[in-house]
Amino acid sequence: MRIYKILAASEWAAARAAGRFEGSAVDARDGFIHFSTAAQAQETARRHFAGQTGLVVLAVDARRLGGALKWEPSRGGDLFPHLHGALACELVEAVADAPLNADGIPQLGDLAP
Repeated sequence: MRIYKILAASEWAAARAAGRFEGSAVDARDGFIHFSTAAQAQETARRHFAGQTGLVVLAVDARRLGGALKWEPSRGGDLFPHLHGALACELVEAVADAPLNADGIPQLGDLAP
């Protein structure tokens, strides 16, 4: 199963240079790296990234993250994948731009489950 992380392209560039992604400011505040499933990702983009340009979406095979990946309830009760630890860049299977649509919502394209 693939899971997805939306972040600024500049954050991804810094992570690639370091070899790992330690998380965004929101991730650091919450103590884990937020991911979404394919079914959750577009709503995550709408709620948390509207109006933000220069975004990318990372695709990661959840099985490769091992025990550091926890499925935890959100405020609405849905289970979301949270990575407790850094994301090694070599585990990222794909990176795609997330341009804004006419309503200012990042478009993630077709995401594989």
